[in-house]
Amino acid sequence: MTYPQEFVDQYREAGLWGTRTIADEFHATATAHPDHDALVGTEGRLTYAELDARTDRLAVAYADLGLEPGDPVIVQVTNRLESVVAWYALLKAGLVPVATLAAHRGHEIAHISRAVGARAHLVEPGTRGIDLVEFAHEQARDHPTMRHVLVLGEEPPEVDPDEARKCVEEIQHGIGPDDVAVFQLSGGTTGVPKLIPRLHAEYWYNARAYADVLGWTADDRVGHLIPIIHNAGVVCGIHAPHTVGACLVLTDHDLDTAMPVLVAERTTSVLFGHVHYRAPAHPLYSELVGTLRVVVLSGAKVSEELFTTTARGGAQVGQLFGMAEGMFLVTPLDASPELRRTTVGVPISPLDEVRVLEPGTEQEVPDDEVGELCCRGPYTLRGYYGVDRPEAFTSDGFYRTGDLAKVTVIDGHRALSIEGRIKDLINRGGEKINAEEVELLLLGHPHVLEAALVAMPDPRLGERGCAYLTTDGTPVTLADLQDHLRALDVAKFKWPERVELVETMPRTKVGKLDKKAMTADITTRLESEIA
Repeated sequence: MTYPQEFVDQYREAGLWGTRTIADEFHATATAHPDHDALVGTEGRLTYAELDARTDRLAVAYADLGLEPGDPVIVQVTNRLESVVAWYALLKAGLVPVATLAAHRGHEIAHISRAVGARAHLVEPGTRGIDLVEFAHEQARDHPTMRHVLVLGEEPPEVDPDEARKCVEEIQHGIGPDDVAVFQLSGGTTGVPKLIPRLHAEYWYNARAYADVLGWTADDRVGHLIPIIHNAGVVCGIHAPHTVGACLVLTDHDLDTAMPVLVAERTTSVLFGHVHYRAPAHPLYSELVGTLRVVVLSGAKVSEELFTTTARGGAQVGQLFGMAEGMFLVTPLDASPELRRTTVGVPISPLDEVRVLEPGTEQEVPDDEVGELCCRGPYTLRGYYGVDRPEAFTSDGFYRTGDLAKVTVIDGHRALSIEGRIKDLINRGGEKINAEEVELLLLGHPHVLEAALVAMPDPRLGERGCAYLTTDGTPVTLADLQDHLRALDVAKFKWPERVELVETMPRTKVGKLDKKAMTADITTRLESEIA
């Protein structure tokens, strides 16, 4: 799980990795830009000095509960100003946030919290659809390590600012820059997500490299709509603006509530996920383009029309392809139309290493040929937490992403295009659904004999899950499957959104389920239904 020492030395000597913790890095930025806006949300705004002081105070409150440096904390919140406050407070208290989704339920949280030995569970009150506070207390029952349920927005006791700062400094003094700072979750190809340890120095560098590639300065105001406690949210939304003294403009995912905030705050850069690709058609977009300098699109291949409509007003538009395991590919700001249109860009660090290998081997394929994207570098993991998965890495430490890619040389850049995937995942609006995990759950239904979950195209989310089933003769409806998965407390975004009952499953010549045939079948069915 750790980086070999020779690489640690190389990254530090190159000036990529620093020697401070994330909490200390943020404090340094806050000291340099005390009066700049650090964070704006619908709940209000905080300058760097205010955010620094407030997070110091909350960190002391966490420490006073008896939580100790290194204790993992499950974080299950949405896009609110208080979420960012709590994030930095956890880090300042020396705690290790475990970045889960508000949409996760008992099936996921129970496994994750036990695997990491979580000591606390931070939740948000008043969320729609579920009482997360009650849910956290339920999850804590009979939990071997869970001791505290923390509720977002609860004001800590007053404490002298100087004393709070001294307490935080003492805590940080005992933490090293190469210690685990955060646990992110993998998209996983088997079972529930695996834990990805992100280290203080490499994780902050990941964010700084992203900000540098986009040319951000302290004058930028960065709009963020996708989930904030998510790898892209933490790197691109929370940390990256704060590496340069810029302001995070935080909104929820709904364009009708987000766009007025983005316009009012004179947003200069924004990341749109696939669900936001309709933003250029929003009535307020014409007002937003007056201040937009950079637009990053992430989630699916981008059409020429979307590039054109998003760029009206002169913004530079590019793509982002990233993963919780590390590697970020971003379109260079000076990219030609061809590179911008046909690839997802290039790695963000000069010491990122990329190989495209013949799947299952360590043999590189020539440029312009498709193979498995494998990567190694100053912010890409070297091992998962608590599990030994040598098959996920090459013999010399390159992470096997499971994505199919090819390298094309354009304008001197070795740019990459993503051509599919080896991993059996469905990308639903940026959330990765592990098909095998859901299939095993569906097979627990009393009338299901065989199950296959495949991706069906969706204009808003990119993909949704369609379940192909054979049964014992009893018809199984979508509502039946939903009731079954609800009883198992499975996150709703993983539920199939269509069912196709078949007498026999399509199979390849060697007898394996033919998911390509199923995907082609459901695509044809959807096209005929629209026609």
